[in-house]
Amino acid sequence: MNNIDLVQEFKITSYIIKINALNNKRVKKYLKQALRKMMIKDNMIKYIIKRSMK
Repeated sequence: MNNIDLVQEFKITSYIIKINALNNKRVKKYLKQALRKMMIKDNMIKYIIKRSMK
């Protein structure tokens, strides 16, 4: 259940390549943006689950 599929593995590799090409300042900015998007996605999933349980 915690394993990732091939598409997700490809995305991770793609992100690693992009991150390695950035300097420290840009990496920090990129990671902050990625974390924000992940949190928004998390909130959307929680909302959908909460709504479906009503």
